[in-house]
Amino acid sequence: MQDLVVGPDGQQRCWWAAGPEYVPYHDLEWGRAATEDHVLFEKLCLEGFQSGLSWLTILRKRPAFRMAFAGFQPSLVAEFGEEDVARLLADAGIVRHQGKIRSTINNARRAIGLIDESGSLASFFWQFADPSDQAPLEVPATTETSVRLSKDLKKRGFTFVGPTTAYAFMQAMGLVNDHLAGCHAREACTLERRKVISRQ
Repeated sequence: MQDLVVGPDGQQRCWWAAGPEYVPYHDLEWGRAATEDHVLFEKLCLEGFQSGLSWLTILRKRPAFRMAFAGFQPSLVAEFGEEDVARLLADAGIVRHQGKIRSTINNARRAIGLIDESGSLASFFWQFADPSDQAPLEVPATTETSVRLSKDLKKRGFTFVGPTTAYAFMQAMGLVNDHLAGCHAREACTLERRKVISRQ
């Protein structure tokens, strides 16, 4: 079973939130029920950029990523061309990986199609939400649902969306609640998830 850590404020948190840079992300973002298109799109892209790196690296660079990728508004990123690719490859504030940069632009175009089809990214992604409120004993790297989501996205032309990336996205966006039992953030995430799931 994975452990909790107690912060300087006396609050119990998931084991991975021990460092001070992780605390705000853990408390205020991770596992919260996200429904805005640009938030969902940003996280999907940043999880792709994180592949092979630590999430802390991406978190530190996130403000620069947001500037570089037009706030991760799919309609704006979808219009990026070769000049933008060259600009991004020269931007030391982000991860300068050509494949991942091109993937983000491609995925923006695929996201536009998904929004046209489903009405919003939230309408699509929340179909894959886990309705269970049971706290995990162990947090997996992938699940049957993340494999299914990955396959669905790949079928639609998305890239850098393997099952592990898909599950990390699901955890962060509240499609599952993987805050451990006893974590102080768990209850708020549970309540937010219930509201969104009830509207689906």
